[in-house]
Amino acid sequence: MSIQHVLIVDDEPDIRELLEITLGRMGLETRSAGDIHDAEELLRDNRFDLCLTDLRLPDGSGIELIQLIQQQQPHLPIAVISAYGTMETAISALKAGAFDFVAKPLDLERLRALVGSALKLNQDSPPPQKERRRPLLLGDSSVMQTIRDTVAKLARSQAPVYIHGESGTGKELIARQIHDQGPRRTAPFVPVNCGAIPPELMESEFFGHVKGSFTGANNDRPGLFQAAHGGTLFLDEVADLPLPMQVKLLRAIQERRIRPVGANQEISVDVRILSATHKDLSAEVAASRFRQDLYFRLNVIELKAPPLRDRPGDIPLLAAHLLGRIAARWQQPQLSLADDALQALSQYAFPGNVRELENILERAATLCEGQTLHTHDLQLSAPATNMDTPPTPACVPDFIQESALDTQLANQQRDVIRRALEKTRWNKTQAAELLGISFRQLRYRLKKLGIE
Repeated sequence: MSIQHVLIVDDEPDIRELLEITLGRMGLETRSAGDIHDAEELLRDNRFDLCLTDLRLPDGSGIELIQLIQQQQPHLPIAVISAYGTMETAISALKAGAFDFVAKPLDLERLRALVGSALKLNQDSPPPQKERRRPLLLGDSSVMQTIRDTVAKLARSQAPVYIHGESGTGKELIARQIHDQGPRRTAPFVPVNCGAIPPELMESEFFGHVKGSFTGANNDRPGLFQAAHGGTLFLDEVADLPLPMQVKLLRAIQERRIRPVGANQEISVDVRILSATHKDLSAEVAASRFRQDLYFRLNVIELKAPPLRDRPGDIPLLAAHLLGRIAARWQQPQLSLADDALQALSQYAFPGNVRELENILERAATLCEGQTLHTHDLQLSAPATNMDTPPTPACVPDFIQESALDTQLANQQRDVIRRALEKTRWNKTQAAELLGISFRQLRYRLKKLGIE
């Protein structure tokens, strides 16, 4: 393996010496410059694998150097060295294209982790096989091509990314792709739905707790930050965080340290933060339901997940992929969509986006006869809706309206199906005939009702 080279740009000789010694012990070759002019000369005459630059230099700003490198050597990762009082400037550097930042006084453990992550960016080793099997961001539309290009760029950074979009647009899938294409891909990706954690348990869930810290704490328990150490923590529905937790989360993100509930010492954590919500986070800030300082810290880079109605040309590809997944899950032959069904889907507004498309197809696959789905199998509850017209309540499909009824009848359905299975000694084919439904419909009901 060839020796990797790092360019150090800092006007303080003591900092340069400390960095040279630390990186030298990591087996790296270093060259140093005290200002932008000398750095430009070294960049012109040498090949580097990483640049570490201070933000305040005698002849300009480190951001100017970042912009120069972005223009001339876009694949060279740049890490920023910033003083504690320049957090806003450090965030500006991330927006300009910096990979990450480390604060002064230097935390050498944090520095070594940052350097290790940055140097992985230009290694050509492919992601692990299990990562390559994950579904990609499907679609040939221009908006999806832009999303994929943006994800590839964001994967090379450690900047926090805020993903905004309606429910069902695939915000978590976008976050997973940013993680899977970046240097943290071999470490954990930990998603958490912030709205699903009871407020009284939130601090323990995020930061962990020590034995005896509260009633029921019978053992030490690591939190989500520790579970994601070295990887990515995805905060889904981040707008649902209560204000007291927002304060603690902000400190954990800025200091990169956490204190488990009941612990005396803080713990260093190395995580990349990605967040998402279907709400308008800026409106939540204006309404004083979300802290402005946390909003700016999370929203270093914003990425919008497009609604399905804005890319109707992607529906055939998405539908084929989803039907293939349904067939594999049910161990049934591949289903297809007739032209009339495709036409109906292409004109439907999809208030629930890709998640609703999957629900519609699963329902249709359950109820149809044969292997080809037609318009009547889809059971769309409203006439085709103009794609430029915002969805109305009338567009909500039957399966949403029936959810309350399904809940009420679930126990009765489960009892009837169990009796049929017991009568046929759990022969599912015979049980389906006894119930007067297709085998496919029975499989669907077994899955929905959780009957094993």
